[in-house]
Amino acid sequence: MEDFMKIAILEAEKGIRKRDGGPFGAVIVKDGVVIAKGHNRVISTHDPTAHAEMVVIKEASSFLKRFDLSDCELYTTCEPCPMCYSAAHWAKIKKLYYGATRQDAADIGFDDQYLYEVLANDHVDEKMSEEQLDRDRCLEVFRIYENDAERTAY
Repeated sequence: MEDFMKIAILEAEKGIRKRDGGPFGAVIVKDGVVIAKGHNRVISTHDPTAHAEMVVIKEASSFLKRFDLSDCELYTTCEPCPMCYSAAHWAKIKKLYYGATRQDAADIGFDDQYLYEVLANDHVDEKMSEEQLDRDRCLEVFRIYENDAERTAY
């Protein structure tokens, strides 16, 4: 396990050297073999979702040609933000190892506390407004999906 975290740390260092993004690295392991490794690429890709965990989840899913990563483990240099934690959940990853805590990340400027508070309903999101539109037409699409006998259920 420690060897896999070392690889994640090396990825984080690689990202820092390349100025790709924040000091975060991640690795996905299946049956004791690294199938995906990567680091934060938010700056180099101009993609706010290109966190290390997102990068490796996408890479592992592409490599395995499936979205179900329940037989994989995720090693990451920091406790995942809400987005990355959610992605790991949707990928069905059952074991997550992390190094630094979210407080450690906040201490160097990567503070997600606002998101944790909004998600916990501790206060209303004042940075982004929401408005519901066209619910009935959107539900029609849901019914099409629901009646599609050839679909693959998640």
